[in-house]
Amino acid sequence: MMQRVLAIAIVSSVGRLGALPRRTRQLIVAAMDGVLCAIAVWMAFSLRLGEFYRVETNVLLVAAAALVLWYPIASWRGVYRSIIRFSGARAMFGLGTAVVIYTMPMAVLFLANGFAGIPRTIALIQPIIFLTLMAVSRLTIRFVLIDIVNGHRADTARRVVAIYGAGSAGQQLALSLRHEPHVRLAAFIDDDARLAGQQLDGVTVHPATKLDALLDSNDIDEVLLALPSASRLRRKAIIEALQKHPVAVRSLPSVGNLIDGKVSVSDLRNVSIDDLLGRDPVRPNELLIGKTVTAKRVMVTGAGGSIGGELCRQILRSRPAELILLERSEYALYAIGVELDALADTLDVRVPIVPVLGDLGDSDAVQRIFEKRRPETVFHAAAYKHVPLVESNPIAGLRNNIFGTLNACLAAEKCGVRNFVLISTDKAVRPTNVMGASKRVCELILQGRAQLHGPRRDRTIFTMVRFGNVLGSSGSVVPRFQRQIREGGPVTLTHSDVTRYFMTIPEAAQLVIQAGAMAKGGEVFVLDMGEPVRILDLARSMIHLSGMSIRDEANPDGDIEICEVGLRPGEKLYEELLIGDNPEPTIHERILKANEAMISWAILQRTLDRMSMFLSRGDNVGATSLLSELVPEYRPAAGDSPLRVSDKAS
Repeated sequence: MMQRVLAIAIVSSVGRLGALPRRTRQLIVAAMDGVLCAIAVWMAFSLRLGEFYRVETNVLLVAAAALVLWYPIASWRGVYRSIIRFSGARAMFGLGTAVVIYTMPMAVLFLANGFAGIPRTIALIQPIIFLTLMAVSRLTIRFVLIDIVNGHRADTARRVVAIYGAGSAGQQLALSLRHEPHVRLAAFIDDDARLAGQQLDGVTVHPATKLDALLDSNDIDEVLLALPSASRLRRKAIIEALQKHPVAVRSLPSVGNLIDGKVSVSDLRNVSIDDLLGRDPVRPNELLIGKTVTAKRVMVTGAGGSIGGELCRQILRSRPAELILLERSEYALYAIGVELDALADTLDVRVPIVPVLGDLGDSDAVQRIFEKRRPETVFHAAAYKHVPLVESNPIAGLRNNIFGTLNACLAAEKCGVRNFVLISTDKAVRPTNVMGASKRVCELILQGRAQLHGPRRDRTIFTMVRFGNVLGSSGSVVPRFQRQIREGGPVTLTHSDVTRYFMTIPEAAQLVIQAGAMAKGGEVFVLDMGEPVRILDLARSMIHLSGMSIRDEANPDGDIEICEVGLRPGEKLYEELLIGDNPEPTIHERILKANEAMISWAILQRTLDRMSMFLSRGDNVGATSLLSELVPEYRPAAGDSPLRVSDKAS
């Protein structure tokens, strides 16, 4: 009872002190150091003379001289700018440096000059005692603030965490956790068996081989991954092991994303889905990256989209002569323009960034834009990609995707663009929806134009790059699952057997640029997406990594339910990347070249003219019927559920 009363009194007193203005608190600490300085003088006399020395004139004289010397030096060295509750090794080093400087004039004053009744060695003994007293006082205050006050303020139901990784990042994170009153660090886990049984700041390090036993025998709520330099493959293995237990998982980002190598609780983030893919990105080939970009006038259509925006970021880093952003959405163009301006300042890149508001569906406007800006390389990322929306609005989808691409191709040829790269999709392969079929027609347009001009040296080199879903794109299934989990569920997926390919946006953009640099004309490049991911498994992993359990028949008391809502219009169970067989390797290990059938430009042009006529009349039946002529693999598939705008194709 007495301890509790004492703790309450301490908390109340510290709370009142904490409410004071910062300047007032600094003055209190300075006054405390003044008292300690005087005490250090008395202790120095007592130690030097071997008895408890009476406070006499000589003691007061030394104390006055010490205070006069200390405060200007302390002010110069910023001793009182440090926050005591965060005092660590650096703060102690700064304090020691100030005392060393303070010792010099003390030595000159009392060691070099003798004063009656004042031993010369006082000039050396007093600073040592003074430093010890100040260090102890600060560590005591820190202990009171962190271990007693924070412990008292915390709820009884504190979150119990374990840190996976006992290296420097893990140790820094542990220090940061000391300032979190609602968190208690229970254990370290590390792959290095040599650390097993050792303690870091009183917390035991457990071997990774005992992970299951540790999590089963302790009430650990969350595991924090402090492995910024670990490979994605290793992180994936650890995450899969943690999914067996009802613990939340958060992670520190990679070393490159940690500023100055410092680690704090604010750096923690939810485990990203690219960690679950377990595939490390391949270092980009700088020669390929720069071939069509560096010192070139580069245009990106659809610059405000997920892929278009990342292409712009990657291109800016390669220092083009000019970066032209073509976008039909005013806000998206404004947002990417502001971001790129800030990135250019950060990278100290002096590149003209030209925002152009325009619609590729307007052939005259497209021609004027290309003639005015004269791009040398074009990355064509503009398209409608939302499968259910395009399925419900085929006229708008066909006009934007097919004829926007056609207008851009013709304008590029007329204005002497050297390289034109189309961003395609795996949904163009044996499509079951209008969006996928329209993108396959876009590929046919580029193939047809490339064949029409043959090997002419002054021709535009047309090529296309095909890949699957990118993580974090607008409307992607991943942020939708995250939102549903935050809201308590249910998590909805269209079908339990749906699989999709996934790739991070930066990796996809880098590979697109490199593939474009390898083009000779008319190639269909396919990115190696790794293994397809089952969306049901993805949903389960995300629920487990949030520290929640799945509610189903086997576990009716679980937290989050997974609901199957049926395939939507035009949606496939699985996607493919190749129409034909036997893709050819290229000089890049993650870029393949597909051997796909094509249509001569004469035949393709006649069919496109007929489609344009149907679109101008608003005849979506006639327009979509021509898709089967151009894309024989196109097989429309009706979904089992009505369109919901909030859901993007998985």
